[in-house]
Amino acid sequence: MSTETTHKSTCRICKGKNLSRVLSFGPTPPANAFLKTDELSRSESYYPLDVNLCTDCGLVQLADVVDPRILFKEYVYVSSTSPVFVAHFDAFATTVFARFNLSQKSFVVDIGSNDGILLKPFKKLGARVLGVEPDTRIAGLARKAGIPTVSEFFTPLMAKKLIKKYGQADVVTATNVFAHIDDIHAVAQGVKTLLKREGVFIVEVPYLVDFLDKNLFDTVYHEHLSYFSVSALSRFFEGVGMKIVDVERVASHGGSLRVFVKKKSATGTPSVATQELIALEKLRGLREEKVYREYELRILENRAKLLSLLTGLKRSGKRIAGYGAPAKGNTLLNFFSIGTELLDYIVDDSPHKQGRHTPGKRIPVISSTLLVDSPPDYLLILAWNFAPSIIAKNEAFRKGGGKFIIPVPVPRIIK
Repeated sequence: MSTETTHKSTCRICKGKNLSRVLSFGPTPPANAFLKTDELSRSESYYPLDVNLCTDCGLVQLADVVDPRILFKEYVYVSSTSPVFVAHFDAFATTVFARFNLSQKSFVVDIGSNDGILLKPFKKLGARVLGVEPDTRIAGLARKAGIPTVSEFFTPLMAKKLIKKYGQADVVTATNVFAHIDDIHAVAQGVKTLLKREGVFIVEVPYLVDFLDKNLFDTVYHEHLSYFSVSALSRFFEGVGMKIVDVERVASHGGSLRVFVKKKSATGTPSVATQELIALEKLRGLREEKVYREYELRILENRAKLLSLLTGLKRSGKRIAGYGAPAKGNTLLNFFSIGTELLDYIVDDSPHKQGRHTPGKRIPVISSTLLVDSPPDYLLILAWNFAPSIIAKNEAFRKGGGKFIIPVPVPRIIK
């Protein structure tokens, strides 16, 4: 095994050894490793992308962990380039501020804060804020926007340093980052130290039930190490001296969980919503291998249908481009083997991705302004979680006869 990867022989949560391989996407390049034009002559690094199920606690997790210094050395994902996410996090901050009676004295820390997208509205509401973002370039963007940010990985030692400098936190958030962390025990211990006695830790992660129900297989990539259920998270937090007091299902990323966690000694007991989702997960058999065997067949069926659709359109002389260059799009492109023979190019609104090429299939990423001058016949929406806003934004393309293809849960054409 390469020194750049670590093969996991025990479960990330319960440390059990009853791991069963349930999905395999083959060797794949890191999903955010977009190539500059002068890098196209070099070979890319490919790493295993296999998924295990722990039949003891139910955690679905990657079998191999790629060194985060490789995955995040030149990160191109900047949250605030998405208006949908800006609105999502504005609403998040407003809701949390009111629910927990925060004030100008309150201190909010966001782990994996990116460019400060969540902390900006918290700051606007009056709270003291601090971001923790290991990518130095993106942390710099946050600081320029007025969000104080520590450019390191969050650890228990960092938590102690932050307390000395800023005091304990009323709220700690980790939105769309908890699934990226290998040693979540260390992070949770650090959070427990950092929080005040009645402080709350709010985690937002893609939900395993939605992952299965909506066929969101393309959300599997090297950065996403864990695919959580409430049951698995409950067991995990109990093991580190914390407890889930409430959960909410939210629409982001095709279906996510917002989990509210407190210290075991704090007030509060698991809500009715928490108990109901745990019961649902048991009913759905999320610890049973057969559930994932059936899921794999649905993925393969999706691949056959989408390739048939795209190939047929190309043979009839149609021009097809991709819309959006998200990380998940590269899982789909590489596993389905969709390259420039089917997609002429991909448009994306992020200037950090424009002028680059997708990892693996090396499809050029350009500005969406090209759609005005030389529109294709079809747009394959790779950023399917933003499909409604993408379609609305490109009404002129649609009125001109252009059509959209949404690849999940099953391929379909939107006219």
